[in-house]
Amino acid sequence: MIKSVRKEHDLTKEQLGMFIRVQKSQLSKLERNTKNVTIETILKVFNTLKVNVKFTVELDQSDLKIA
Repeated sequence: MIKSVRKEHDLTKEQLGMFIRVQKSQLSKLERNTKNVTIETILKVFNTLKVNVKFTVELDQSDLKIA
């Protein structure tokens, strides 16, 4: 989805990366879903592309640790 929207805006990976301060290689991995990324990076991408994004966060209570 990110790749198609990026191309609709006539942006290269280098240009989008420059806007959100992420390297081209990280964007490539993000577009291919091959790398874990932070929510902050995802929000920067969609904000730059002016796309609304909705997602659900699920927590597995057995792994939840509070310090």
